[in-house]
Amino acid sequence: MSIEDAAARLRHAADTGVPCTPVRDLLGEDAIDAAYAVQELNLSRRIATGDRVIGRKIGLTSPAVQAQLGVNQPDYGTLLASMEIADGGALPTTALSQPKVEAEIAFVMDRALPHPDVTAHEAIAAIGFVVPALEIVGSRIAGWDITIVDTIADNASSSHVVLGSTPKRLTDVDVVTATMRMDLDGQTVSTGCGKDCLGSPVSALVWLARTMAQRGTPLSAGDLILSGALGPMQSIEAGGKIEAEISGLGSVLVNIETT
Repeated sequence: MSIEDAAARLRHAADTGVPCTPVRDLLGEDAIDAAYAVQELNLSRRIATGDRVIGRKIGLTSPAVQAQLGVNQPDYGTLLASMEIADGGALPTTALSQPKVEAEIAFVMDRALPHPDVTAHEAIAAIGFVVPALEIVGSRIAGWDITIVDTIADNASSSHVVLGSTPKRLTDVDVVTATMRMDLDGQTVSTGCGKDCLGSPVSALVWLARTMAQRGTPLSAGDLILSGALGPMQSIEAGGKIEAEISGLGSVLVNIETT
């Protein structure tokens, strides 16, 4: 019953736009499997109403954020078609819940990765192309009062994703040394580089591929993968124009509009 109750609490928060209390009281402080069950339950409801899975996102790739939440592993969430916003497009704050934004390197997979012991070279060979991305994250938990259990249950705090319009082959960009700058209304608010994401965005992809294969839902050809933040998140509750530039990959932009 706790899984259903936790799912209902988060669903009500999403439907009403009113953040809720954490769900760790229902699931347990270390109940990671139960948290993923909550995530899957609410995703299944969205899929049943016509949405569809387009990929996955990796969270908690920063050692500093892991330390803050008292964990030593990343987590993942699921990306749905309704979450994708066009490069240069607009997103109203009314569609968001306590929003923040981070810049990432995204992979689009050319091949499936079905094995739970996926190697780095297999992951590299499976990547179709690479694009810059902005991930708009949001929490249905009031005040972002989260542990790893809360964020996993809340679909890894997923909200929306914006992909750049300049796809590149992996051979044409060094994703480890690539530098990132993210601006809000023309002012730089976040910087970082590829190695800040688990040492390499490819390492994050390997972790995800192994994890999804172990859970019986391996990565497939065509999947969009957000590999993790390259720098600190920035609050965007007040709206604004957000643009990120990743060296070797180009830029990506979204307008957050207040009403």
